[in-house]
Amino acid sequence: MSSSVVEIRTSLAQGVSVSDDALVVDLADGRTISVPLAWYPRLAHGTVTERSNWRFIARGVGIHWPDLDEDISVEGLIAGFPSNEAPSSLRKWMKSRGLLANNALQRSGSLVTVRAKKRTGRAKRPRR
Repeated sequence: MSSSVVEIRTSLAQGVSVSDDALVVDLADGRTISVPLAWYPRLAHGTVTERSNWRFIARGVGIHWPDLDEDISVEGLIAGFPSNEAPSSLRKWMKSRGLLANNALQRSGSLVTVRAKKRTGRAKRPRR
């Protein structure tokens, strides 16, 4: 049985735009790559101003957003790779920005509310 190798032809980024729904990157070879913004949670949670503040890495090999501490490579975009940031790292970043409430914990993708304690020091019990 024979197999073939797929070669990904990488180009340099020459233009970037970010909307509420998508990251769009224009490449030097004429292609345009558009991916859902949800693939990159830091961009999705950033403000318009933060998303607009980007710079090329190595003349277009990648894109860096300093206000969001996000780096995305053109090669990853072409290959269709979403962010691979660890959930714990994203939670820490979101908490540092005040995006997670002080009375909530993020676990396994679901929000778990921490019950406030009564003045007696006992935790509230659910009403029946």
